Amino acid sequence: MNTILRKSILGIAGLTVAGGLAAGPLNHDTSTPTTRNAAAVTTTQAAKLDSAALIPHGVQGTQSHIDLDDEQTANVKAIIAATKKAGMDERAAVVSIATALQESKLENLGHLGDRNDHDSQGLFQQRPSSGWGTVEQITDPEYSTMAFLKGLKQVDGWKDMPLTKAAQTVQVSAYPDHYAQWEQQAADLVAEHWNS
Repeated sequence: MNTILRKSILGIAGLTVAGGLAAGPLNHDTSTPTTRNAAAVTTTQAAKLDSAALIPHGVQGTQSHIDLDDEQTANVKAIIAATKKAGMDERAAVVSIATALQESKLENLGHLGDRNDHDSQGLFQQRPSSGWGTVEQITDPEYSTMAFLKGLKQVDGWKDMPLTKAAQTVQVSAYPDHYAQWEQQAADLVAEHWNS
């Protein structure tokens, strides 16, 4: 009896979803009617799925945004390339880019003298004295991303954590909640550049 009831409820839910899709924005076009094919619906659905994969827990708190110059965009692409090379998915790229946005605003920072946080450098503000690598290594975007991702892989359940907790577990920042503010921009950048 429970199985029959469950199947009935799932069937009704499926009809409701299908009906919602049919009555949704795709059928409310005010321009000249055109034929919409399944590929258009699939593309729209894929975008929704991608967003859910990129930000599975929703953004936390107020979001920040900065405009990127060519160097920062190149660093985004380097982080994405390194993520793919490490065999990790788009969510790992979102966590990496959000972390680099917080740590360096996606600028490959060298030693900042008196403004330096200890000996932190590069996109992720990694420290040679903490074993992240040499200055030359951690100021190489591919190397520093691979080092960050290696740390992320070691975090049990990182995919099931909010972004800020996953990033903080790797970075051990004095400001653990600050990574969250970059999640939306990081997801947007991954969506824009993952396949470019």
